[in-house]
This record gives sequence, C-alpha cells and structure tokens, in this order.
Amino acid sequence: MPSLNHDPLTYEDITPERRPSLRQALVPVLGVVLFLGVGSGYLKLAPHGPLLWSIVLTGAVGKYWLGFTWDDLYEGIADSLLMGLQAILILFVIYALIATWVSAGTIPGLMYYGLAVLTPDVFLPVTAVLAAVVAFSIGSSWTTAGTLGVAFIGIGSGLGIPEPMTAGAILTGAYAGDKQSPLSDTTNLAAAVTNTDLYDHIRGMRNGTAVAFGLSVLLYAVLGLRAGGAIPAGRVTEIQGALAGTYDLSVLVFLPLVVTFGLALYGYPALPTLVAGVFAGTSVTTLVQGRSFTDAWAVFLSGTEPETGVSLVNELLASGGLSGSAWTVSVVVAALSLGGLLERTGVLAVLAQYLASAIRDTTGLVAGTGAAAIAVNVFSAQQYMSIVVPGMTLRNLYDEYGLDSADLSRAIESAGTPTGALIPWHAGGVFMASVFGVSTLSYAPYYFFAYLSPLVLFATALTGRGFVTDDPEAPRSDAPAVADD
Repeated sequence: MPSLNHDPLTYEDITPERRPSLRQALVPVLGVVLFLGVGSGYLKLAPHGPLLWSIVLTGAVGKYWLGFTWDDLYEGIADSLLMGLQAILILFVIYALIATWVSAGTIPGLMYYGLAVLTPDVFLPVTAVLAAVVAFSIGSSWTTAGTLGVAFIGIGSGLGIPEPMTAGAILTGAYAGDKQSPLSDTTNLAAAVTNTDLYDHIRGMRNGTAVAFGLSVLLYAVLGLRAGGAIPAGRVTEIQGALAGTYDLSVLVFLPLVVTFGLALYGYPALPTLVAGVFAGTSVTTLVQGRSFTDAWAVFLSGTEPETGVSLVNELLASGGLSGSAWTVSVVVAALSLGGLLERTGVLAVLAQYLASAIRDTTGLVAGTGAAAIAVNVFSAQQYMSIVVPGMTLRNLYDEYGLDSADLSRAIESAGTPTGALIPWHAGGVFMASVFGVSTLSYAPYYFFAYLSPLVLFATALTGRGFVTDDPEAPRSDAPAVADD
C-alpha cells in the first residue's frame, strides 16, 4: 500500500485568513477546465502547455489572492510529487520492461501463440476476463496493462480487432480485478483511509463489481461479433512467420513473465517485481536471442526497432525504452504539481466542504461521494488523492447517517479507481495511452467498466439497497458553515 507523506488538508485545517471562498476556489478550477479544454481539446496541443498555464494560474491565486508564500506552494507541489513518486518510478521501469520483453521474445511469443488459439469473435471478452484474473492475482492494473496488455494489443491487431477496442477490454479487466484484489494498493488505501476492515471493503464492492464487469463482458461479446469479421487470407500466418523468423520462440522466452508474476503472487511490491522483470528480460535477450550483453542493456535504455519484414509487426513491437518515458513522465509530473497546488491552497478542501454541506439524504451522500472521487481525479490527476480527499472529508457524515464505513470505501473506489484512465492528463490515462499506443479519447468509448462501475454505484444509492440504513431521511448534524466570500 502506498504511504501517505502527509494528510491532505481538510476545511478545518485551513486558517480562516487563507481559506478560499467558493468564488476564489472556482477560479483555478474553471481555469483548468478552460485551459485543458481549449488547449488540448480545441487547439490539439499536448497537455504539457495547458497544465503549465493551470499551474501558473493556481500559484498566482494562492500567492497573491490567498496569501500563501512561495515556500508553501513549493511544499504543496513537493508533497504531491512525493505521494506520486511510486507511480513515476513505475512509469520509468514499465517502459524499460516492455523494451526488454520485446527483445527477449516474451511479447512476440505471447502474440505468436495467442494468434494460434484466439479468434476474433471471442477475443474481446476473453481478453477482459484474462486481464481481470491476472490483475486480481497480482493486485496491479498497471503491471497487467504494461505486460500482458501490450501483447493483447498485438494479438488483437493480428486478428483485425481495432486497437482502441482491445485497450478498452484490457482496462476493464485490469481495473475490475485490481479492485477486488487484497494485494492492490488502491484497495488497501481505500480501506485504510476509511477505517474499514480490508475484507469488509472487498465484500462491499463485490456485487457492484460483478454486475459492472459482467455487463462489460457481455458488451464485449456483442462487440466482438461485429468487429471481428473475416481475417484477410494469410494474415495470421504472415504475422506468425515474421515473429518466428525474427525471434527464438522457445518456452524459455516466457521466463521474464514467470519471474515477474511469480514475485507478484508471492507478495513482493510492484517496483522491485518489475525491476526483476527487466533483469530477466535482458538475461533472456542475451542467453536465448543471442544478443550481446551491451546490446541487451542498450535496448533497456533506447528501446526496440525490430525489422521483421512485416510493417504491422514492426509498429507493434517498436518501443522507446527508458528514454522513451520522458514525454509521459513529464505530463504526470506537471499534473501532480497542479494537484499539489490545488490541495495546498485549500481549493479541493473547500469544494469538498461545499459538497458536504449540500448533502441532505443517503442517496445524495453516496452519489456525492462518487462524484467527488471523479472530480478529484480530474483535478489532482492521481487516483490516490481521489480516494483520500473524499474519504477523509466525508467519513463523519457516514457516521451521522448511520452508514457503515464500508459504504464509504466502496463509493470512493467504485467511482475513483476505474475512472482515472479516462482522463488524458491523469497519471493513469497518460500511462495507459502510452503503453497501448492508443490515445485516451480513442479507447474511452470502449472502456465500459469505467462507466458501469460508477453507474452501478449511483443506481444502488438511488434504490438504497445494500446499505446499513435504508432511511433516505436519516438525521444528521449540520455540516460546518462555509463562507461565500
């Protein structure tokens, strides 16, 4: 589980003279929406520029309107980066791992044998189910996507399945399995922040996750029947021939896969597990593929540009290595910096407090919790904050309404964890788009679980089923007053 280096600010933590009013808090928020909407959406800029504009605006509001010092603002950025450091390091390692697994023949081997056993009609639902099993087993959606997910993209392309559809199926399975895994960092974090027993939290999510995931798999089954069609004659044979002619595809090429998932199943944290996978990949590159030690580690740094004789295979197996992670990591650093400023200046706390003061019944409480988790995802750009901020802000209200802490933990994770990968500047969205080679907006329509998981939560809140109290008018004490100016 990730360690939090500080407790995010609550409304009461902020001194009155520095506490932003709703009007002041909305200025940087609306600025972020405008800058990212116009810059990335209309002008088609990379997110780096619009994120920098948002950082400057938020910093100016904090410094010149709210009275924060430069040291305060820098500290907010540093705290956010420190909280997201594990994600940044994993990004670096995943890029290197993908390159070493390509050069080792691990990913080409998965593509070769996957093309032999899968058909277009069943590929999408099978991909979602396999990704869910792997993510549940190892407790990591990112590791699942960055390893098996990359191979599934290749297999799907060979079968004529559009890459955005494959990416959506991988994400659905990866996040559904991750949510239910006792090894998952976000699952542990949601339980810890809300003072909920881990297995009570997992049981609380089980029915909603099963409904959302089951509906997703059905949709992929229908989509697969329409998307598959007839494979051009000889296409699979051509791809398999290119793979077998370029790589030694003996059983030894799967050693990096065994090492990585074996360590994950044994309970090792994600980062050392992935580093071990890198070493296994370079070793197999040398021992099985016959490349020199220096070549193997050059791939680690600079990536792969295979020449298989088939352009589709070359494109699928091209990777950037460690140096190729710079674009992705720089977006994540900028987004985390913005989230740190929004948190340190009290903007997130004030918005959360206004939400709490507007809640009048259990339906609004649960639905508002889910909405808050999604909103924090948008503005903080990391899923840890989407769990921590609403979890800490709203947990007293759950006590006042007679709801169990597991209802709170279920709400924040059902809405917060899977939706981050839909946001182009979010750490999860940037990572997934980069490793799949598919833009966030392209795979978003096919990432069904991200929509169905919160929708099932909202439907459950509307009916009141599955909660400790079914009384929609359960009494509560008044939330602390918030000032308009």
